[in-house]
Amino acid sequence: MSEQIDLTSFAAGGGCACKIPAGQLESAVKGLIGKADPNVLVGLDDGDDAAAVKIDNGLAVISTADFFTPMVNDPYTWGQIAAANALSDVYAMGGTPITAINLVGWPNEKLGLDVLREVLRGGMDKATEAGISITGGHSITAPEPLYGMAATGIVDPEKIMRNDAAEAGLPITLTKPIGVGILNNKHKATGEVSQAAIDSMTALNRQAAQDAVAAGARAATDVTGFGLLGHLYKMCRASGLSAELDFSAVPTVDGATDALAEGFIPGGSRRNLDWVRPRLQPSSLSEEELVLLADAQTSGGLLIIGEVPGYPVIGRTTPLSNDSYITIY
Repeated sequence: MSEQIDLTSFAAGGGCACKIPAGQLESAVKGLIGKADPNVLVGLDDGDDAAAVKIDNGLAVISTADFFTPMVNDPYTWGQIAAANALSDVYAMGGTPITAINLVGWPNEKLGLDVLREVLRGGMDKATEAGISITGGHSITAPEPLYGMAATGIVDPEKIMRNDAAEAGLPITLTKPIGVGILNNKHKATGEVSQAAIDSMTALNRQAAQDAVAAGARAATDVTGFGLLGHLYKMCRASGLSAELDFSAVPTVDGATDALAEGFIPGGSRRNLDWVRPRLQPSSLSEEELVLLADAQTSGGLLIIGEVPGYPVIGRTTPLSNDSYITIY
C-alpha cells in the first residue's frame, strides 16, 4: 500500500497485550462446567491452549480461536502475525493445522476495506506457508479493528502436549526470545519498527512443535498474553509442581532491554506481574527484570518441559514447594 496507516492508533491495546487480565478472566469463567464427554481429552479444566477431542481412526481434533487488535502499523504484517499466533495453539499441543477461518471486526467509517484486504492477504499468506487453506470466516463492524482466526488441527492422542502433564526434574525449554510486547509498545508510541520483533512474531511454531514431539515432550504451552511467568505458572499449577527459572538463560529479542530501560512497558505486562507475583519466591531481580519476564507476548515461542535440541534451556521443574510455584535466580 502506498499510504502509511497508523493502525495501532485505532486500538487502546495491541496484540495479546489486549487480553482480559488473567485473574479477572479466571474469575469470570469459574464454575462454568459443560457436559461431561469422555471423548474430550483437553477441555476447560486447566486453561490449555486449545481443546482436543478424540475422533475416529486414532485421531484427535484440535480446536482453537485467537484474535486481537493491531500491534503494528502495517496491515499485511498484522495479518501475518495474527495468523501465526492463532495457529500456534495447534502447534503448542503437538498438532498439525488442517484449516482455519477468519474472524474480523472492522470500523468501516474509520478504515477502508482496502486496508482490511491487506490484513486478510497477510493472514492468507501465512496460512499458505503453514500448508492450509482459509475456508471461510465471519465479520462484524466494531469500534476497533480486530483480526484473528479459528483454527482446526489434528493430533495423535498419544502424542498430545498439554499444560497439565509436566513432571518434576526436567529441563524447561523456550523456543523464541521474549520482549516483543515491550518493542510493540515502543512502536505504538514512536512508530519505530523493530524488524527483530516482527521476524519473531511472524515465525510459525511448526518446526519447534515437531522437534518437541520428536524429543518425546508431553507438556508444553505457547507464551502469549500472560507472559513467560504467567504461562509457566499456569503450567506448574495445572501439573502440581514448581519451577526454577534462570534469568540469565532466557533469550530476549534484540532491542527489548533497551526499550525496557526507556520505559516502554505495556500495561498488560505490569498486570501479568501483579497476578503472578504472589506465586514467586522472593528474588534479587529488579522490578524491570521481573516485568520483562512477565512481558505480554504476541505469537511467542513454545514453553516445553523437556530438553529439545537446538533451543535454549531456561530452567527446570521441581517438586511443588508450598505455594511458591516459581523461583528465579
